[in-house]
Amino acid sequence: MKILNPTTKHKSLFDSLAVLVWCLMLIGVGFGQDSKTEVKVGVVLDLQTTFSKICLTSINISLSDFYANHANYSTRLALHLRDSDRDVVAAAAAAASDLIKKEQVIAIVGPQSSTQADFMIRLTNKSQVPTVTFSATSPSLASIRSPYFVRATLSDSSQVGAIAALVKSFGWRNVVAVYVENEFGEGIVPSLVDALQDVNARVPYRSVISPDAPGDAILGELYKLMTMQTRVFVVHMLPSLGFRFFAKAKEIGMMEDGYVWILTDAMTHLMRLNDPKNLENMEGVLGVRTRVPKSKELEDFRLRWKNKFQKDHPESVDAELNVFALWAYDSITALAMAVEKTSVMNLGFGNASISWNGTDHGVFGVSRYSPTLMRYLSDTRFKGLSGEFDLSNGELRHLTFEIINLSDKVMRVIGFWTPDKGLMKELDQRNRTKERYTTANESLATVTWPGGSISVPRGWEIPTNRKRLRVGVPIKRDFKEFMKVTYDPRTNSPIVSGYSKDVFEAVLRRLPYAIIPEYIPFDTPYNGYGDFVYQVYLGNFDAAVGDITIAADRTKYVDFTLPYTESGVAMLVPLRNIRDKNTWVFLKPWSLDLWVTTACFFIFIGFVVWVLEHRVNEDFRGPPLHQIGTSFWFSFSTMVFAHKERVVNNLARFVVILWCFVVLVLTQSYTASLTSLLTVQKLQPTVTNVNQLIKNGDYVGYQKGSFLLGILKNLGFDESKLRPLDSPDEVDELFSKGRIAALFNEVPYLKIIRSQYCTKYTMVEPSFKTAGFGFVFPKGSPLTGDVSKAILDVNEGEEMRQIEEKWFNRQNNCSDPNTALSSNSLSLSSFWGLFLIVGVASVLALLVFLAMFLFEQRHTLIQSNDEPEHSMWRKWAVLVRIFDQKDMNSHTFRKNDNVQNVISINGSPNTHCPPSPSTSRNTPWTQSPSSPSKGSNFSFFSERRRSSLVSRDQHEDGDHGKLEPEDERQRSEGRNCRAQSWGLGV
Repeated sequence: MKILNPTTKHKSLFDSLAVLVWCLMLIGVGFGQDSKTEVKVGVVLDLQTTFSKICLTSINISLSDFYANHANYSTRLALHLRDSDRDVVAAAAAAASDLIKKEQVIAIVGPQSSTQADFMIRLTNKSQVPTVTFSATSPSLASIRSPYFVRATLSDSSQVGAIAALVKSFGWRNVVAVYVENEFGEGIVPSLVDALQDVNARVPYRSVISPDAPGDAILGELYKLMTMQTRVFVVHMLPSLGFRFFAKAKEIGMMEDGYVWILTDAMTHLMRLNDPKNLENMEGVLGVRTRVPKSKELEDFRLRWKNKFQKDHPESVDAELNVFALWAYDSITALAMAVEKTSVMNLGFGNASISWNGTDHGVFGVSRYSPTLMRYLSDTRFKGLSGEFDLSNGELRHLTFEIINLSDKVMRVIGFWTPDKGLMKELDQRNRTKERYTTANESLATVTWPGGSISVPRGWEIPTNRKRLRVGVPIKRDFKEFMKVTYDPRTNSPIVSGYSKDVFEAVLRRLPYAIIPEYIPFDTPYNGYGDFVYQVYLGNFDAAVGDITIAADRTKYVDFTLPYTESGVAMLVPLRNIRDKNTWVFLKPWSLDLWVTTACFFIFIGFVVWVLEHRVNEDFRGPPLHQIGTSFWFSFSTMVFAHKERVVNNLARFVVILWCFVVLVLTQSYTASLTSLLTVQKLQPTVTNVNQLIKNGDYVGYQKGSFLLGILKNLGFDESKLRPLDSPDEVDELFSKGRIAALFNEVPYLKIIRSQYCTKYTMVEPSFKTAGFGFVFPKGSPLTGDVSKAILDVNEGEEMRQIEEKWFNRQNNCSDPNTALSSNSLSLSSFWGLFLIVGVASVLALLVFLAMFLFEQRHTLIQSNDEPEHSMWRKWAVLVRIFDQKDMNSHTFRKNDNVQNVISINGSPNTHCPPSPSTSRNTPWTQSPSSPSKGSNFSFFSERRRSSLVSRDQHEDGDHGKLEPEDERQRSEGRNCRAQSWGLGV
């Protein structure tokens, strides 16, 4: 394309001078004269439709209002109207031939439909003439990517977020899209599907209806929808087709309880244009529509528009103003503002031409005015009748939608939606949410659903063409505990039983609605359940129940519920009997801490008994080593109750009684534990890990047709070492003959095998995890989520345990071999209470003995400390020495023969004193008559002790007066006895 322009400097200078002269002429004529520049604008509408008449009235009023308020503007829009007559080609011809080629309009407003707009945008793009549409909403128009296309209306893709938010808030999982078969209907589908996927909802089916479809065709499509599970429908079509569609839906009962209908703004904005009687067929539908803020200007315009429309079209009595008419009004205002900002010097077309398909109406010039006009048009922003009118990026921006509910022929606003706030009940005056909600009960007002119900439909039903849920079950040749299929010999009808079937029916009973399953057997060969699961994808089954493993590759075309069994793959290996032949096996009954504690208490009890007994019991006296040996011998001999030493002290007797009881408990426990170690059979697995099998090159088995073959290869097993098993009955034979060293399978299967051979095989911890067994449903089935929740409910209750006991009762009789392998050693924690009791009793006995001893020797402690020989450490030394001697006051030493021995040793037959320590034992600190030199260090202390005793006797004599001769003799002997008891002499 070439545009011819003057290129010489003289020509440019001449043009500049001409413009200057023209301006001076205008000034000379005077400013008082009215000089307005007319700018041509084309308008293409279907003038035979009520919709176009409504919008054209708004356009004319907009043009009049704008220049009435801006009389000083130098430009005036001149509208050139063309009728497209509902034909795509006619619309293009009118726009191209009449408006662009002949009238040389600077812009075209219209056309009405998206189909017409698609053709016109491509055509006007060649001549660079802007196309401004206020009613073509199809998102597919944006794909043309024309810089001269301005959408002064909302794209249908802007409302899919509100629709998806509705679906999410009510928890629906599947939605059927119903739309008209043209550019307008098909344009919304991609964005609608994407928005629903973002909220975890699917579109399993798309119902396409021709705009001219007869009633029978509509009925046929509706009957097809009735046979499906999904009961949530999004309808995107114009009222001309929509009213006929809903009339047929009500006729066949699809406007009753359980159905959900959601309308796009194509119908919600235009429903009032038709006979209100049609609204009776749409009771309970939901819808979205653009929110138009109320204003005084809007109400004033509504009255003026109604008066003018009735004056121009008296035959249309039911017509009402709609949002598209408001956008038409604001579009003309925006175009007039942009034209005023654009220089009128560039009006017209260039001399270059382009051709369009070689036809006559395809030869045009190129507008020099459009680039500047588009720049000012894109920058236009103002508050119009429809609200904030912003054409940034060539498309109207609008952020708020209303959620409406049709009830009693009235459209009630039950909520709002914005992209950043989501669903909400109310808006404040600044268009901000008061609260943010996440559930439908909080974010919307009460909804009246089809049939008059206010209970939220669950969004799906069992199809009307079959009242039962078709459930596929596998015909198994092994592990029939999970699923067993037999046939009635008379009716040949299948009889299904098994663990999986019982769990499935228990789950169905927990659902908030009734579902009756119809079990259909399916022959499953040894190559696995792949074909069986695929039948659900093909639609032959509504669900599949059995021991079906949840696998990643299967989730690509079906949905699984949560697992209802344990997960994981384990090894089944033989058990071997082992016995402890260790030399030190006798140490195993007790743990190390118990051994150490017991030994310490033996020593402690021996010490306690010695302390309590050695002053009053000849058995615990003698040289130091003899005393230590006797104490330990006594203590340790209580282990076998072989002690022969007498215990005469009551405190010691109390301690010994408690200790003997502890020893009795310890010995009996030790005997029982050692007997168990030496006699009870113990089992250990022959293999404990996979690496050991691979290293040894052992043969391993797996279930034929399962997914385990690939897993075992990935673990590093040679395929030649893998043996498939056709039946679990082969397991015992293969293990017995040594043909396999281990069997790999899923945990539920191995538990059944092990229940038959409790003492021969055991399971080793799973080497890797699997998802377990689950129920299968079609992709996106609403039952999947409800059944998964019910599985959790069943697993947490008593019913699951009862089902397991019914089918796997033998398993409960098997003990876990790992229990036998665990340590049988008794620990300190089992006996710490006994040790605590005997320990506390022993300490208390020592404290009582110490208190009694100090009380008896209190005279030694109360001696004056003034003199060095009476210092405290010397007193304690004396107490220690006394503690090491016999307690002659004890009843064990008060015998006549002991007294006679004392008399003979001291050579004092006339002395009637009790034996003193000095007479029975020659201690280093006692001074005797035969060895006056010994104990000289204590001579002074002895003299003072003798003086104190004599003084005390004299004091007693003084107190009691003069005694008789016999009494005086006895008193004197008493003094001598006390003195002798301290080794002091008299």
